Amino acid sequence: MSAPKPGTIGEPPQAPVSAARPRILIVDDEPSMREMLGIVMRRDGYDVVVAGSGKDGIARLEAESFDLLLSDIRMPDLGGVDVLRAAKTINRDLVVFMMTAFASTETAVEAMRLGAVDYLIKPFSMDELRLKVRRQLDARRLREENLLLKRALKTRHEFSSILGRSDAMQQVFTTIQTIAVTSSTVMITGESGTGKELVARAIHFNSLRRDRPFVALNCGAVPETLLESELFGHMRGAFTGAHANRKGLIEAAEGGTIFLDEITEMPPSMQVKLLRVLQERRFRRLGGTEEVLANVRVIAATNQDLPVSVTEGRFREDLFYRLNVLSIRLPALRERVEDIPLLAEHFLQQFTAQMGKRVRTISADALRLLQEHPWRGNVRELQNAIERAVALEQTEAILPESLPDDVRRGGAPGAKGSGGRPLPELGEGFDLEKRGEEFYRHYITLALERAGGVQVKAAELLGMSFRSFRYYVKKFKLR
Repeated sequence: MSAPKPGTIGEPPQAPVSAARPRILIVDDEPSMREMLGIVMRRDGYDVVVAGSGKDGIARLEAESFDLLLSDIRMPDLGGVDVLRAAKTINRDLVVFMMTAFASTETAVEAMRLGAVDYLIKPFSMDELRLKVRRQLDARRLREENLLLKRALKTRHEFSSILGRSDAMQQVFTTIQTIAVTSSTVMITGESGTGKELVARAIHFNSLRRDRPFVALNCGAVPETLLESELFGHMRGAFTGAHANRKGLIEAAEGGTIFLDEITEMPPSMQVKLLRVLQERRFRRLGGTEEVLANVRVIAATNQDLPVSVTEGRFREDLFYRLNVLSIRLPALRERVEDIPLLAEHFLQQFTAQMGKRVRTISADALRLLQEHPWRGNVRELQNAIERAVALEQTEAILPESLPDDVRRGGAPGAKGSGGRPLPELGEGFDLEKRGEEFYRHYITLALERAGGVQVKAAELLGMSFRSFRYYVKKFKLR
């Protein structure tokens, strides 16, 4: 069987993301500027086309496809804002940078309103421009890849939370595809929040049992006194309140798959009965004498170390070997940091659609914090963090301020390495958020003074995007 394509399981995308070099259009009436930008961008591996006027630039946009536009604002025939407006009409996903030697707040605001990602004041640092271009094109590529992955996953069941391009997840996808076609018992291990049930569903929906039921049971969520009835069913009168015969989940999953999550929480008496099901493929309902055949595939999961549980006598060794025929270990999110941008982008699109918000992207600072966080709650914790951020965010990009407190602090409460204890040099009543706001307010005010009130220039002095700068100016009610 062929291995799955990066980022998905089951049927791979028919058309992978293009590996062609990104194409950049440079529009500037200044020949020396055009030439210099062209040389720099070509050295970075981009396919570059130049235009010497606004009209020529629009003609190029109409005739060819580009990933990014670098346009001067002041040009003799058509200005850069007109080029920007035409560019967004032709291709709304085009990344646009505007350049000018004559800073104007009104022009900057108009350019950002029309969809420019940045507003550069000449002369600017070429190294800074190169970095910004690379970041924007990487983000664009990520969005395109995510779209392809989601299209490929729109089958009978979507496994969104197990997206991944890391080597660790590629191994998981390969294993799922390999073992799905068998009927062998599977044991899935991994920390809480890594997506064990999603993997179990993936195995089922890629197996020959896909047309039969998938039934899940959390062994730790059902009281011991009810677990036998829940799993095997019961006969009328088997216990107080049993007023009618009732099928259990094993019968409900007939011909399909039963997923037993937190299997180590199953009491010893039930472990014996589950072992019989796996050995003889038959069982008795609670209070019954007739044996019922069990044509089901069993997939079990745990976040515990099973060999340790066996050694300590909390889990039967014979049951362990019966369940551990095929095994999959899911990596923790901190072990596949490279998947965080893909997952975060997916959850961003999911929650903006649900909430009707116009949050389009994740700021570089916020993404850096997401990649540095240890994610003890794994993908589930990341999903919750993005949901919170989308709900709170008032701009078009998720800023660090919208992320949970522990993500902004770079770890769990108590700071990294502190063992959960307050830092000794900080006294009671210390308010980190308030101190942070005072810091931001001070330097933004100082930058505005030095820039003569021009927000675009002040943002550049601070190394901030104009969008983030504008957000803080509004937040602190600065003029």
